Amino acid sequence: MSDSQRFPVAAHALAYLAHKDAVAPDAAVSSAELAASMPTNPVVVRRVTAMLAKAGLIATRPGANGGAWLIKPADQIGLDVVLRAVNGCAHLGMPPPGAQGCPVGERIPEAVRSAITAADQAAAERLSRITVADLLKAA
Repeated sequence: MSDSQRFPVAAHALAYLAHKDAVAPDAAVSSAELAASMPTNPVVVRRVTAMLAKAGLIATRPGANGGAWLIKPADQIGLDVVLRAVNGCAHLGMPPPGAQGCPVGERIPEAVRSAITAADQAAAERLSRITVADLLKAA
């Protein structure tokens, strides 16, 4: 799964869990059900939910009766936290090293790196003002 897919899948999964009121193990939603709502493969969902669980946003249980559920309220999960949980899929990349002796090549990597950092910070700041609950209101 590409970096660009992780954040949308994570946000969708969290919104779906909130919609289903999956806030306890007895209300767990299977990866197959989550995947069908996107639609994507359950393996993709399990990879993302593992990252969300590691970040402390959800809990999961494996097996035939397994699934995922929220351990934080949807209105307390900012999308910036979701972005970090899936390793910052809005990250714009790294500039290539510049060519030694080239007046542009020696300076441009740092300038591009600064621009990328500023864009990443702006995205994270904006996402911090949107919660999973907000996604459901907009749906």
